[in-house]
Amino acid sequence: MNNLVTNLKNLEIETLKNLENSKAKNTLRAYRADFADFSNFCTKNSFNSLPTQPKILSLYITNLSKSHKFSTLKRRIASISVVHKLKGHYLDIKHPIIMENLHGIKRILGSKQISKKPLLINNLKSIIKVVNEEINKKKSDINSKIKHHEILRDKALILTGFAGGFRRSELVNICHEDLEFVTEGLKIFIKKSKTDQSGEGLIKAIPYFENNEFCPVLALKEYIKNKSHYNDKDKIFEISDKLVALLIKKYAKKAGLDSSKFSAHSLRSGFATSAAEAGAEERSIMAMTGHKTTQMVRRYIQEANLFKNNALNKIKL
Repeated sequence: MNNLVTNLKNLEIETLKNLENSKAKNTLRAYRADFADFSNFCTKNSFNSLPTQPKILSLYITNLSKSHKFSTLKRRIASISVVHKLKGHYLDIKHPIIMENLHGIKRILGSKQISKKPLLINNLKSIIKVVNEEINKKKSDINSKIKHHEILRDKALILTGFAGGFRRSELVNICHEDLEFVTEGLKIFIKKSKTDQSGEGLIKAIPYFENNEFCPVLALKEYIKNKSHYNDKDKIFEISDKLVALLIKKYAKKAGLDSSKFSAHSLRSGFATSAAEAGAEERSIMAMTGHKTTQMVRRYIQEANLFKNNALNKIKL
């Protein structure tokens, strides 16, 4: 009997580990942060957070709606549900008291997400011109070798991030062994991404650009050549994913753009929108970005076509 109890306990522990391993570390971290906020709410109001009840979760969502976007409310519900599952508890997040409450909040607040602007071609050119000016300044300064190397990195990161439609997590995790320079340009192997948690991998192909000034392949070559030493397992850019957003904002501001409207995601959305604007097919865009569904890609295409296929173009005044 004791052996049976011990075995069941071990199976339970192993099952919980499997459940946790089914999610990316960043995803689990977000779940825990969301649940911590819910737990604080429960503690302040003398409620049980684990397990909780639909009524308590509904009260939490109502309280949250006063200061957060509708999309955040839905994410918090999902996070709280996952934490319950990981701990072996059932929570009915489809309960009418939750769903009807959400519908009511949606009618009051609306569900439109205020997203950051895509970094379109003209924006990208403005930023790279600023980066090139800084590269030339530091190149002539023998006391700024480290700074010169960092700016070469920034240029390679921005151009590669745009050209490959990368998520910032994918971008900062590229290693030297993941690069293959070929006659046509560059192949980059992505080991794992948000939509590829099983680790099957994805190869992104970036050709040489006609304009050398904005060519990501040449920018990466120059940056790597400038490195004093590295191993195949080393990360290419050697920075955190949070720094990607700060770099975009920094150079956007120097280029005279409103930096508050851009983020790390602006590289990815900028590629998709620009490609759609240039007439690229939906499946070609998805092949590069790694999107598994057409929903988000079609939003980019719709954005690109706002003026391109505008009925007012047929009216001559």
